[in-house]
Amino acid sequence: MTTPALPTPVVSLAYHSGFGHTAVLAEAVHAAAVEAGATVHLIKVDEITEAQWEQLDASDAIVFGSPTYMGTASGAFHTFAEASAKRWATRAWQDKLAAGFTNSASKSGDKLHTLQFFTVLAAQHGMSWVSLNLLPGWNSSTASENDLNRLGFFLGAAAQSPNDQGAEGVHKADIATAEHLGRRIAEQARIVVAGRAVLAA
Repeated sequence: MTTPALPTPVVSLAYHSGFGHTAVLAEAVHAAAVEAGATVHLIKVDEITEAQWEQLDASDAIVFGSPTYMGTASGAFHTFAEASAKRWATRAWQDKLAAGFTNSASKSGDKLHTLQFFTVLAAQHGMSWVSLNLLPGWNSSTASENDLNRLGFFLGAAAQSPNDQGAEGVHKADIATAEHLGRRIAEQARIVVAGRAVLAA
């Protein structure tokens, strides 16, 4: 008896990057999700085409990414979110998986609000949110800033990058945390796709 081939989930990253820091995180999520066996599309929401909207519609999971500016996602991401109302009206993203990542210059920077904004956007579309599923790092005297999830977020991957440095200033631990998110969303999407295939058989 042959073992059926595992399905290949399709994951899309819909993100905006103002100064390159969030793009570094997007590339990390992308690389790890590909390594985990997913087909992954990188979509810059400030340059999105109709073909890329259709890629989002055909995806099993959508990962939202944006810098945190003034306590929320960037204006470019908000424009994308509002434009997604056409998909909301037709329930095009219903039952897809969703996840998110963000970056700011401050340790907190109110990044939690950006991640919460992503979860509400996902909920409005009827999507299922995938959390980071990492214990917090750097929260004891023996811990280190090089720990995974060094900033202690749970909803998604969060990074802190100095505002006087470019993309090279993104912390290695934050990149590794984004990679964890990429693997996790790919694995969870595979489970969902496989389950739907079984139910449809």
